[in-house]
Parts: sequence; structure tokens; C-alpha cells
Amino acid sequence: MTDESPDAKGKGKATDSAATSSQDTQDTHDTQDIYQLASPTTGQFHRQTSSFRSLITSNPTSLFPPERDRYVLYINYCCPWAHRTNIVLHLKGLTSLIQTVVMDYELSPEGWYYTGRLGTAPQDPLYGFTHHKQLYLKADPTYNKRYTVPVLWDKKRETIVNNESSEIIRILYEAFDDFIPSHLREETKRKDGGGLLPEKLRGDIEKMNEWVYEKINNGVYKAGFATTQEAYEEHVFPLFEGLDRIEAHLKEKGTPYLFGERITEADIRLYPTIVRFDAAYHHAFRCNLKMIRYGYPKIHLWLRRLYWDKGPDNTNGGAFGSKTTKFDHIKKGYASALRNAIVPAGPVPDIMPWD
Repeated sequence: MTDESPDAKGKGKATDSAATSSQDTQDTHDTQDIYQLASPTTGQFHRQTSSFRSLITSNPTSLFPPERDRYVLYINYCCPWAHRTNIVLHLKGLTSLIQTVVMDYELSPEGWYYTGRLGTAPQDPLYGFTHHKQLYLKADPTYNKRYTVPVLWDKKRETIVNNESSEIIRILYEAFDDFIPSHLREETKRKDGGGLLPEKLRGDIEKMNEWVYEKINNGVYKAGFATTQEAYEEHVFPLFEGLDRIEAHLKEKGTPYLFGERITEADIRLYPTIVRFDAAYHHAFRCNLKMIRYGYPKIHLWLRRLYWDKGPDNTNGGAFGSKTTKFDHIKKGYASALRNAIVPAGPVPDIMPWD
């Protein structure tokens, strides 16, 4: 990963390529009509490219060095792209170093906003903003794209560091390791072949990331936001082909996680989609060929293991569970996204027991 390079305004909107294996992995809800995310001519869903791509590094020339209580992570609990960043925040033990601001699960005509419902923030605690749009315009008054989550914000420079989830999680892997206990640091984990992105597994993980993003992470959206039968069918069947492939991979590996005995980036990136599948995508997005709990036994076991594990070794006390996975926000959020005042009661339970 290359260090950040600010734009001409010096506000940290990077022109570097903090490259990861897939692109555009951010929430797509817009201030425009949500149904217009699909092309009016083809019915195809298209995802926006992230705009702020700077990094936090210890490089002496870095505009964004790692510091305690300097950065803020803006999220909501409905969004799967924001969810992955919140998981890493908890997995790495960074919740006391990086402030988290949680917005409402629902979109207003002006985008994500603050209400105080279900334990969310009543307003932006830094600036008193009522809408996420205001934060983007503070960073760049000329910004005219969607006001997405997650956002990693720098309180000192008062600008957005990064709004690309796949890059934010990699920033969090190591940038703040000097501030956390030794056993949570990537350098320590790598000594015995572990870490969230082990070098020996990096190629395989990035290959999986690429097709998982295309067929599954983004696949549910391409099926769910399609506005023609042709566009829907073009994506719903590849989605389930992707799930079949994950099921076969887990069966062949015979390990608790996608790449062995330890959690890696591949697990982090797949989990937010799978944990939302039965509760939201199956009905709200018409991804209803199968449910995870009944159609994919290996994926279902993998999912429950991640969600219910609250031990210190694998999940640092439950980074995937109820600390970061909020089914009430998920169900209400997706119902709202489809302009439905009725929130589905099921499935019951939201997630099955581990055993």
C-alpha cells in the first residue's frame, strides 16, 4: 500500500492507489431516489467509486499519522460495508483509540442522517450536524456524489481520510498496532503464520475476495436493485453459484474458517453479507432460491461460529456477534430502503444457535 498523496486543496482527497483486490466496496444509498440506482434503460445496478483514498501510516511525511483519539469512524449498523470496518475495529481492540459515530439505519431524502433511535447518535458529536451530507461538504464543498458510509475522519485536519471500506479495514489491520497489546498486533500473529492477511495466503485470499465481491457482496445488490426481469435473472443465479462455491470450499478445506484455523480478511469480507442473507436479502432483495440456514450447512456452521464465538483468542470477545451485528437495524433498514413500512417478523430466530 502506498502512502497518501493529498489533492491540490490539501484536504487529503488522495490521488494515490491504496489498492486492494476489489473496488468500490461501499454503501450505495444515495440522496436521490434509491430506485434510480439502476439504469433506467437496462435495469442494471451500478456501484459508485469511492472518492477519498488516503492512508494512515507512520511514514515521516504522512499527512495522516496514527494517533490516539485523532480519528473517527462513521457508520450505521444496517450497511454491510460499514459493518466490516466495525468488525475489524473490535477485532483489533481499537474501540478506545478510534471514536465511532453511528447514524440512523434509515435514509432521508438528503441521505443518511441522525435521529437517536435504537441507540444511534442524535447528532454528529463533533459538529452538531444532522445529516451525513454535511460532513462530506465540510471535507470538500465541491463534492457532488453520494454521501456514503463508512467514513474514516481526521479530527485534526477536519477531512475525510478514506471512504472505501476495503481500504479502511487494511488501514486498521496495522496502523495502530503500536497502541494495542502485543497479542493483538499483526507482527505478533505473523510469527506463527497468522494475521488477517498472511503473506503466504495473500494471493489466494485476494482471488477469493475478487469473485466473492462480484458474485456475493455486490451480487445481492445487483439482484435486489435490478428493475427488469432480465437484469434480475442475470445476477441472482450467479449469486447462488457463488454461495455454492463457498459451500464447496468450506467442505473441501474442512477448517473452521475460509483459510484455515484462523480468521482472515476473507472471513471478514464475506461475513456481513451472509449474516444479512436470511434476515434481509432473501425476501427484500428476492434472493430466494435458498436460505443459508437450510440450504448451505457448511456456510451456516461457519456463520454461527463467527457470530457466537465470544472468546478472547479468535474474535477478541465477540467482534462478529451482537456488538457489531444489529438485526433490528438490519431489518428496519432494508424495509425502509424498499419503502416498506412493514418490517418482516422473521426469520425466527434471527440467527440459529451455534449447536
